[in-house]
Amino acid sequence: MKRSPLILIFLFFSIISLLPAIQKAKEKDLAEKYQDWLINTRYIIIEQEKDVFMQLTNDRDRDLFIETFWKQRDPTPGTPRNEYKEEHFERFTYVNTKLRHGSPRAGWMTDMGRIYIILGRPISIDRYEGTKGIYPTQVWSYYGDPEKGLLTHFSLVFFQRGGSGEYKLYNPVSDGPSSLLVHSLNMDPFDYETLYAKFLEIAPTLAPVTLSIIPGEIPFNYQPSTQNAIYMASILESPKKRISPTYATHFLNYKGIVTTEYLTNFVECNAEIYTIQDPMLDINFLHFSVAPKDISIDFYEPNNQYFYTYKLDVNLRAEEDIIFQYSKEFPFYFPKEDLKKIQGNGISIEDSFPIIEGKYKLTILLQNPLGKEFSIVEREINVPEDTGSPHIVGPVLGYKVQNYRLDRHIPFKVLDRKLVFDPTNTFSTSENISVFFTLPNVTQDLWQKGSVNIFIQGLKLNNPAQKSLILRLSNNPFRRTLFVSHTIPPGEFPPDYYKMKLDLIDEKGNIIDEKSSKFVISPKAVIPHPIAHAKAFPLANKFVYFYMLAQQYENVKDYVKAEASFAKAYGMNPNFKKGLTDYANFLLRMQKFNKSLELIEAVKEDENLKFDYYLTRGKAFLGMGNYSDAIDNLLEGNKIYNSDTSLLNSLGLCYYKTGEKELALDVLKASLRLNSQQEGTKKLIEEIEKSRD
Repeated sequence: MKRSPLILIFLFFSIISLLPAIQKAKEKDLAEKYQDWLINTRYIIIEQEKDVFMQLTNDRDRDLFIETFWKQRDPTPGTPRNEYKEEHFERFTYVNTKLRHGSPRAGWMTDMGRIYIILGRPISIDRYEGTKGIYPTQVWSYYGDPEKGLLTHFSLVFFQRGGSGEYKLYNPVSDGPSSLLVHSLNMDPFDYETLYAKFLEIAPTLAPVTLSIIPGEIPFNYQPSTQNAIYMASILESPKKRISPTYATHFLNYKGIVTTEYLTNFVECNAEIYTIQDPMLDINFLHFSVAPKDISIDFYEPNNQYFYTYKLDVNLRAEEDIIFQYSKEFPFYFPKEDLKKIQGNGISIEDSFPIIEGKYKLTILLQNPLGKEFSIVEREINVPEDTGSPHIVGPVLGYKVQNYRLDRHIPFKVLDRKLVFDPTNTFSTSENISVFFTLPNVTQDLWQKGSVNIFIQGLKLNNPAQKSLILRLSNNPFRRTLFVSHTIPPGEFPPDYYKMKLDLIDEKGNIIDEKSSKFVISPKAVIPHPIAHAKAFPLANKFVYFYMLAQQYENVKDYVKAEASFAKAYGMNPNFKKGLTDYANFLLRMQKFNKSLELIEAVKEDENLKFDYYLTRGKAFLGMGNYSDAIDNLLEGNKIYNSDTSLLNSLGLCYYKTGEKELALDVLKASLRLNSQQEGTKKLIEEIEKSRD
């Protein structure tokens, strides 16, 4: 009989398993098509991309990576064509057939070939291949894209050194104008003014570009500027601009975690993560906001609505051990009139969960099934131990504050105020800057006489804006965990990058804690903030949060705090059967068998929990050495669900302890058939078989 499904309030799924270090392959050991691909992309691939590619261990992953590589460069994603890829292959084919120019090497290996692959066809080519007194020379002129670090207009010179061989890229500094002249032996190679005059005499249009990549620029004293090397480096790096290597490292780390159809569609995101201590519950919550930079949207014709859905997986680790994880879905439907706003502003997914003190690695996986897209956020989290001293938790900055129901928990809400938040921490000059923070362990003296002093400093070098504020703690209702908020009206700061520093001042005027944050004031009149999606949680069910904390404490082996959290959660709602069952099983693991038996009786009549009831009782009686009652309960549980290895192993041990070795072997081998990786079960079987001899 199959096991009845349980109704869960919170779900836990394993999503991350970091891969161990992988040996890099050698290019010569790859299949020919991958060697060809590495040659083809040599001038456009980022070092991190190649590093990841060389760590892949099979051709399927290599093919997927190559597909992803081109998608990252597609100027029109979502259309069948990838114009960048097509253009690149056309350039590569062209240089190998047209640009060898007497070189024994393949066209892509020549200087002309490299520049053509990187920049494409010049807007014009001036040829000096029959000009008396000058070695064969060509000047290629281009318009550049400043967003890629290029000059708006520049020219590159290629020449045949000594009049033969392949065309080399001319460097005004290292080669010098004299290298272009046929009869230069009697000329001083460093007399740049005389050399320039010579070029004006025999090839006036060539003269300026012998000194500078910038046409028409005549450097001081006609001496070629070292700035040319910087311009040239920008040209060679230009195809790698605006390509983030993040997708490549994520490809390596998450293949096998993210399904294949998602793996080739990594979407960058903005994200911010804060810990805020809740003044009502006196527990820390980790709040986060993730805003993908691209979003796929579909149309649902029956309701005449657009929609998108995001699946959120959160994983918290202490070193390699998972201490907490959960999944949620965020579906959203909206009318046609909201389409432009959502496309223009983007969206963010907000969530929060209770977190215990300690240092952890947080991984947030966000997946959009419409575009088969995924985003990843990874952060190191440190929640310090509460020493009992007053301190600042925060600050968190937002551009608006909304009133919200006191009996609901929602991300970035404290008491009855919800901070409207943008993970970029960017504000326009017309927006408020709202500051949230909490102060745990506040005493009466600190509340009456203390303050938080805020100092805001612009980061530009000349005359940065500054502002100081003093927030008296007594202006807020007294709480042991004090919540403080303040809103700075618009127009206080000109566009700049800013640092905000908070000092907690005690009743004697001493600084007892300090925290800081950064934000940006944009020159734009309007900032397109992402539209946030979050799910509210009724605080009538706050006991669930303490069950979550109990699980975390148990997973870090702090069993005293785990039991205290279980007891607190149970005391808040003794009728929450799923939590009660978890508590009873925790007590089993702590070998508190009598208390476990006492608790589990509360679910005896719940049909959905019958299996858990009998299994818990069976294990408790086993732990107490009451094998007869243990066997009776385990057999009842096995009638409900006969494929649970934990039950079968407990039952097999009971049979062994009562001398029924053949029954024990039958049951334990049945468990092993369900899961062959149980080393403890294998050892017990060996022990029983030896004892029969």
